[in-house]
Amino acid sequence: MGLLLGLAARAGAQENGADGASRYWVTLKDKSGVSFAPAHYFTPAAQARRTRQHLPAFETTDLPVRADYVASIRARVDTITLVSRWFNAVACRATPAQAAALRSLPGVLSVERWPQATAQVAAHEAAAFPSQPKTNLTVEPISASDYLLSRRQTAHLDGPALRTAGLEGQGLRIAVFDVGFRGLPEHPGFQELVKSKRIVATHDFLKNRDDVYHGGSHGTEVMGCLAGRLATTTGAPGPALGLVPAAEFLLARTEQLGRERYAEEEAWLAAVEWADRLGADIINSSLAYTEQRYFPEQMDGRRSLISRAANLAARKGILVVSAAGNDGDNDWVRIGTPADADSVLAVGGLDPETGLHLDFSSFGPTADRRPKPNLSAFGIVLTTTPSGYERLEGTSFSSPLVAGFAACMWQKNRKLTAMQLFQELEKSAELYPYFDYAHGYGRPRYQHFGLPAAAQETKAPVPTFDFVAHDSLIAVIIRPEAAMRLAEMLPLTVDQSEIAVQVAPIVPVAKAPADASAPPVGHEQPAAPGSTPQAALPEPNYPAYLYWNVADRRGVLRRYETRAVNQRLVVQVPRRLLSPGDVLRVYFKGFTGTYSE
Repeated sequence: MGLLLGLAARAGAQENGADGASRYWVTLKDKSGVSFAPAHYFTPAAQARRTRQHLPAFETTDLPVRADYVASIRARVDTITLVSRWFNAVACRATPAQAAALRSLPGVLSVERWPQATAQVAAHEAAAFPSQPKTNLTVEPISASDYLLSRRQTAHLDGPALRTAGLEGQGLRIAVFDVGFRGLPEHPGFQELVKSKRIVATHDFLKNRDDVYHGGSHGTEVMGCLAGRLATTTGAPGPALGLVPAAEFLLARTEQLGRERYAEEEAWLAAVEWADRLGADIINSSLAYTEQRYFPEQMDGRRSLISRAANLAARKGILVVSAAGNDGDNDWVRIGTPADADSVLAVGGLDPETGLHLDFSSFGPTADRRPKPNLSAFGIVLTTTPSGYERLEGTSFSSPLVAGFAACMWQKNRKLTAMQLFQELEKSAELYPYFDYAHGYGRPRYQHFGLPAAAQETKAPVPTFDFVAHDSLIAVIIRPEAAMRLAEMLPLTVDQSEIAVQVAPIVPVAKAPADASAPPVGHEQPAAPGSTPQAALPEPNYPAYLYWNVADRRGVLRRYETRAVNQRLVVQVPRRLLSPGDVLRVYFKGFTGTYSE
């Protein structure tokens, strides 16, 4: 079946229309008279996903766009670039005169011109793009510190316990939307994935072809945090860099540098409809669209095309996981889209050395004051690149780590709907029910999913502090029994796959054009190089952190802070700062307490 009309379709690679042509979005009135056979359109995996979640076999948004409407538009414009079932709309390139003629066509509800977008990347984004992999790089055994990081990035999300339980993504299908997957098929870290044919389908929605192994390598780096492995001298599968080396994958290229920015949102929409049809359970989108298209006050989950599409995907039973963005240390600050969408699991970045928010990780809330991000994971990782393995940083890598964790939890309980899983992931998090705009609810934990429901409800946390009210302030005092600092040791296990971990020499991949590998979320750049090979380094001993915030009567945070506890008197909040209805909320060592006037 051709892409056009068969699903949300990118029509060819024609980026530039005739002189004076602009991009338009044409919304249609109805789908009356169309025929649809869901069993022929949806793959068995897609049908099974809907059945498991007690969803209808199809809904109106799944019906095809009327062919006569599409033909009528095609005859009057330069080119059609997208046909969307979900939005009953057509994207096209047309002159102003052609667009005016479209408005008078029967079946056309509205014709909107996309805002004119520059073809150049914003300065803060350009500075964040990584350099191309070096073609003359000699790959050597990874350092002890890099090896330790590779183990910690999964151990921090209970990777050893998940592997022991046999939870590695078996039976889950994950779609990855990115800038390109250059070098992935040849990389030894994906040897097992490729041989077992668990890359089920691929498509480049910018070039309208199936080859996604060109252009950028950002998708290869993201895939490392899902299903990549360290190479070994024996050729056997090495330790996993992500949590789901046994999952199936759909790879979609939706992003590139130096093109019209709204075209990439169209590609994202085409990809999400494709992923739905092919039975994706989870979508990982390590993309964040910000100032090239929108203003911060528009990050409300309803303005952007892809936020609306992501929410619709969730309604169809897909868990959408998105990087929060890497604008926390620049003027934008706020999360991007689609992370702003209500039903998208937005993931922020944590510093492996401190366990706290990374400066560049974008902050919540959304423009309409909803809490974001939802969860957090390491934002500095060891992952796969076309030339080997490298330390990289960015929430682009936090997102696939959490997406992998989510897949394992869904594997454990396939009865959960997408939104039930979303909620359980939040409840499982280390800080829950405490929340702030830097960490969200923190890192998700397997223990929550391993407990029976009754145990979750009856197990009361042990108080670790008290609120003491004085005339002019509220003091938070750590209880004596909780004041003793206990080392937090992340579990590390050694199995046969780790005995001879080295990076075997890899034939360098030819350097791509300079504009082809732009990572869509800033800060995806090499992190500080690791040390020379040495004995394994000890685990970091994170301080005992106390988190506190003040929220108004609507739940909007007015202030929040994290402090390392080195004395029993930790926080003193002047009472004059608390307005009627405000709530002071504090988290310390598994206990969350609240105080209000």
